[in-house]
Amino acid sequence: MRRKLLAAVLIAMAPGLARAQNEAAGLENSVVKVFSSMRYPDPYKPWTKQAPSEATGSGGVISGNRILTNAHVVMFASEVQIRANQSGNKVTARVESLARDMDLAILKLEDDGFFKDHPPLGCASTLPEIKDAVMAFGYPVGGDSLSVTKGIVSRIDFAPYGYDPAGTGAAGLRIQVDAAINPGNSGGPAVVGDKMIGLAFASLGGAQNISYIIPCAEIEPYLKDIADGRYDGKPVLADRLQTLENPALRAFLKLPKDTQGIVVDEPVERPGPSLKKWDVITKIADAAVDDQGMVKLGANSRVGFQYLVQSVAKGGKVSLAIVRDSKPLQVDLPVEPAKPGLIPSLDGSYPSYFVYGPLVLSGATMEYVGGFMRNQGMNNMVGALTSSLLKRMLDQRSFPGEGLVVVSSPFFPHRVGQGYSNPMGLVVHKISGVRVKNLTHAVELLRDHTGEFVTVEFEGLFRETLVFAHKEVLAATEAILTDNGVRSQGSPDTLAVWNAKAAR
Repeated sequence: MRRKLLAAVLIAMAPGLARAQNEAAGLENSVVKVFSSMRYPDPYKPWTKQAPSEATGSGGVISGNRILTNAHVVMFASEVQIRANQSGNKVTARVESLARDMDLAILKLEDDGFFKDHPPLGCASTLPEIKDAVMAFGYPVGGDSLSVTKGIVSRIDFAPYGYDPAGTGAAGLRIQVDAAINPGNSGGPAVVGDKMIGLAFASLGGAQNISYIIPCAEIEPYLKDIADGRYDGKPVLADRLQTLENPALRAFLKLPKDTQGIVVDEPVERPGPSLKKWDVITKIADAAVDDQGMVKLGANSRVGFQYLVQSVAKGGKVSLAIVRDSKPLQVDLPVEPAKPGLIPSLDGSYPSYFVYGPLVLSGATMEYVGGFMRNQGMNNMVGALTSSLLKRMLDQRSFPGEGLVVVSSPFFPHRVGQGYSNPMGLVVHKISGVRVKNLTHAVELLRDHTGEFVTVEFEGLFRETLVFAHKEVLAATEAILTDNGVRSQGSPDTLAVWNAKAAR
């Protein structure tokens, strides 16, 4: 009797077990290992690149014969290959799209035949619930075959992330899980049931069992954004805000006790309707904003209200309910992707530069600022501290095209620079008395100079004005390039400006 009952139970369970096995096999067949050969830029020698380095990560097959992975897995990659689970062959891939701020990238293969046997993963249409069981698929260190770890969804929050030395990447939803995620897991899918809920992208160093997933709620807008072949970025609400928790602040704003919201401290100027200082944002679309600037996300989570901007924006505008001067108003606020700051990140590109005699001029980047303070002498460090390089590091541009021009490298040895101190790290203020707007402008000023002498003035302390005999520097530049193994006087963009003189 017992045997018959056990047999009946096994027969009843068989379809479910077979379905679960097939689903697991299908998921494993859609996860790939990514191999990257990287050549990182050298901001201090912008005419060259750092030595090649090898890295591995993970990726998942998605619709459109594409592979989704993290940007940091393929950033600055000169060669990318993928390998399927249980396969001995690598397939050449190329980076089709890269969103450094959201740490997402798309790979395409030379041979689409690969996808006949590797189906796309389905992305979940809703966020998981807290305590949902989650599995992380990928190829972490410690072995070469596919790894599967299991845990639960611990938390969902809204925070900045992305590959950015200054920590100024776009903000987005992130799912915290306690499944083990280690180097090499990056870009691998995390799954609840038979649906991908997102990509593994980070773990919290120094903590136990805290790892992060980029959810489908962030991946889907990215895929829609790049449908036209270009990544524009997430629309953001860039106004500076503060909480409405302080009783004196509430009294100052003359708000009723039942009014909740977030206070505008420093509004952003924009065409059309704008917010004003002391406006209180009480709703975004139909979602109520509390005194900490949070909105409810399901039954168990509260996140920053800004996460809704990309999903409720229509025609480039977001509907906000605000209180201004104690009166309720409805505002359709224009929103757009974040604009590059005064000192941008390289964002997957290589630095622009131009060599003028012993000087190497380059546009200031976050990568340059990030390493400069650790490597330079006190005089240059104090000079940088008192210049725009650090004082305006997180500022927006004060006019279109504004950029800082730095001396990226020590003087090349040559007698035309004899007697001058090393100006490395200093921001160029003026060339021959004209204030420099950006690197292109600096090259134009040098190109069009007709006087006997060129003067170069810098910002900050511990500086001196450099004076060069223009014709002598032009004559010496080729020899300087040859002596120092520099193959080109400038990057392609600056050379196009320099050589435009002949076409006029």
